[in-house]
Amino acid sequence: MTAADLSARLGIFARTFRRDDAAEVAEAVRTAGYALGHWNFAALGLPTLAGGIPRSTFLAVRTAFDAAGIAVPSVSCTYNVIHPDKAQRRQQTDEARRLISLSGLLGAEVVTLCTGTRDADDMWRAHPANSTADAWKDLRATIEELLPAAADAGVVLGIEPEPGNVVRDARHAARLLAELGDSAPIGIIFDPANLLTPSTVDQQERILTEAVDLLGPRIIGAQAKDVIDGGYSAAGMGDMNYDLVFRLLSRIGPVPVIVQDAAEDDARRVHDDLVRRYAAARVGQ
Repeated sequence: MTAADLSARLGIFARTFRRDDAAEVAEAVRTAGYALGHWNFAALGLPTLAGGIPRSTFLAVRTAFDAAGIAVPSVSCTYNVIHPDKAQRRQQTDEARRLISLSGLLGAEVVTLCTGTRDADDMWRAHPANSTADAWKDLRATIEELLPAAADAGVVLGIEPEPGNVVRDARHAARLLAELGDSAPIGIIFDPANLLTPSTVDQQERILTEAVDLLGPRIIGAQAKDVIDGGYSAAGMGDMNYDLVFRLLSRIGPVPVIVQDAAEDDARRVHDDLVRRYAAARVGQ
């Protein structure tokens, strides 16, 4: 295998390049070397859930990315699916259903979700009530409401284990998948940094191997960032062993790898570093 095997499926969050026009976003993704752009309407200063955004804007984004030769494999539909304010949750779930139904206009095959928190102010922040039966029940109810929209649109919902959310690790992700069933249009976005902390990064071979063993057949995409003291950083700036990550991902077949937490002026460096690490990992097999 060569570096080109990764280059064709290596992408970046489109909102890394915030612009006023989709063509400018697409060109920035292309200039940084990426073949894929994970779409979020926040790249244009618009709401992630695209509430009130007309179909014509979806089509304009697709046209701009096609013209730049950039594919959109996935679109962000992240919101707090177990928000304690039920009215807000209801409104955002309705918006999410519409976004899912229109995601095909972008060319996306995956729509990514957050599994939520009882924290009312920050959907990525942990809350003691996240581990309760009621939180799990609300998560199931929201996901089950979104699944028909995904099936109708021909897309798969992608959930990402997040330390501050209800699905906070690989075991909780496996539980959710088992309860929803093998036929449900839902899979896992594997972000190895989310499964580690600065205090456990020295155990990453065990932790990440267990996660891939558990979730492998349902992994539909991966994200790339790094673990540092105090949080996360761009890939290559912390202690993540990407040789290990790429060896593990090779066990499940090719999936998109999307760069997260990279600054715009660091995006090219991250691209080249990941391609180099991938080639080295493959040669070493």
